Amino acid sequence: MSDKILAAQAAIERIRPRDTLCISGFVGTGTPEALIKALERRYLRTSAPFDLTLVFAAAPGDGKERGVNRLAHPGLLRRIIGGHWALVPRLGELALANEVEAYNLPLGVMSTLYREIAAGRGGVLTRIGLGTFVDPRQGGGRLNRATWEELVKVMVLEGEEWLLYRPFRIDVAFIRGTTADPSGNISMENEALTLDNLAIATAVRNCGGTVIAQVERVVDRPLNPREVEVPGILVDCVVEAAPEDHRQTWATQFDPAFAGQCRRDLAKTPAMPLDERKLIARRAAFELPVGGVINLGIGMPEGVARVAGEEGLLDTLTLTAEPGIIGGMPQSGLDFGAAVNNQALLQQNQQFDFYDGGGLDLAVLGMAQLDAHGNVNVSRFGKRLAGAGGFINISQTTKRLVFVGSFTAGGLEVAIEGRGLRILKEGATGKFVPEVEQITFNGELASRRGQRVLYVTERAVFELTVDGLELIEVAPGIDIERQILALIPFPVRVRQPRLMNARLFAHKPMGLARLLEAPGVEGAAVEELAQHRKVRALSPSPLPLDRAAVER
Repeated sequence: MSDKILAAQAAIERIRPRDTLCISGFVGTGTPEALIKALERRYLRTSAPFDLTLVFAAAPGDGKERGVNRLAHPGLLRRIIGGHWALVPRLGELALANEVEAYNLPLGVMSTLYREIAAGRGGVLTRIGLGTFVDPRQGGGRLNRATWEELVKVMVLEGEEWLLYRPFRIDVAFIRGTTADPSGNISMENEALTLDNLAIATAVRNCGGTVIAQVERVVDRPLNPREVEVPGILVDCVVEAAPEDHRQTWATQFDPAFAGQCRRDLAKTPAMPLDERKLIARRAAFELPVGGVINLGIGMPEGVARVAGEEGLLDTLTLTAEPGIIGGMPQSGLDFGAAVNNQALLQQNQQFDFYDGGGLDLAVLGMAQLDAHGNVNVSRFGKRLAGAGGFINISQTTKRLVFVGSFTAGGLEVAIEGRGLRILKEGATGKFVPEVEQITFNGELASRRGQRVLYVTERAVFELTVDGLELIEVAPGIDIERQILALIPFPVRVRQPRLMNARLFAHKPMGLARLLEAPGVEGAAVEELAQHRKVRALSPSPLPLDRAAVER
């Protein structure tokens, strides 16, 4: 066998103090847990290596102790550059306490930056991040007072503003695959995602660094070249991991459907319980464009995939997820990032090329705070550091946006009854604030770009206009003055809001697929639908059905 095949502790010995370490992974998918654990053991035993710079795109953690949360020991890390922080709270504590230098850059920028570092180019030049907290005029992605270096610059080219994300050297990579051969070639047949493993390995190799790959197994024969995702010329060390350190996701040891090795009958997927989360997901599903390409964010937006499955819509549209999923049903919770019955799997940076270029017809994203300007904050609020993830890339380039979230948080209780809604207990925290704590989505810039933006809650729907927010729909049973306007600390335009569709509150499937196909629709709605289909056939991107036609 090749001398590249090493025990985890022997491979970790190659890391030097003050190295920059890049770790792959998306939540638990593709996270090299055996290597992370070995690094933690070495540091606790020897206090070395120290003062590392840690780099990651998506947060390779579980929200508690696993993944890079293991590296939150005083002295081990000096600087952290991450795309998403929600699932690495132990690192977030270091950042909020000013114990490390810390940056949050858009996940898609981090992903494509690896490729630019690999090619020796001057960084990522993009509009992504303008007008948000990663714009240098709003902090440049720096998360605390200890963080001093400017990683993002504003540039003006031919009269237009751009952001330049500067490249940096990466000394060590932790990547993950399924099988390695004696030459260090890596395949990923049992992995749910391929992520940025190739780009990271190429970047580190071309920086003169060390690439360490965690695999499920080592074989004594050459791999089929068409199966190789990372060629052995880029790999210095291969570590065979124990099964408990090589789970397919944090929630699932192995599911062949996640690896595309079989298909699942989605009709057997359990229905969501009818609560405020499902109500919101259902209302967002009314915006799904037939034939369109859609992104669903983490958290509450995940429910839209479940609703689309319940309503038989998955064959009429294409759901995607930022780590590279095309089609099928994206998964939720600690399986988030994986999918079943997907049509294709791209590398993460390739997916963001598609997103950043405007390929999405609709995105459904979460919202933690919303202000009078239509700005949304999902990245930092109170003592919680969630990070932007792919939110900035997606929200700035998608044709139509639906932000979803409960009207209040922290103890909200509702009753869905009689095709209407009753508030039993109001949440302790309002989502509507005079000014968001951090701008992750800039409403004013979206208006200039001509994006159509909706904000969907369980009791009301708002639309972004040039004058701010307008209330356009109200749930049956809700008092507009007392249960909506009185709880919003800024003026909202109210003209003639409609009642939310009564089907949203039914304890059975809404029949949304039938409504969108519209059999039995009579009169003017038939002509309206025919015209819509004619326009859609000629349009370069799918158009949503008019809600009034759907309701009729």
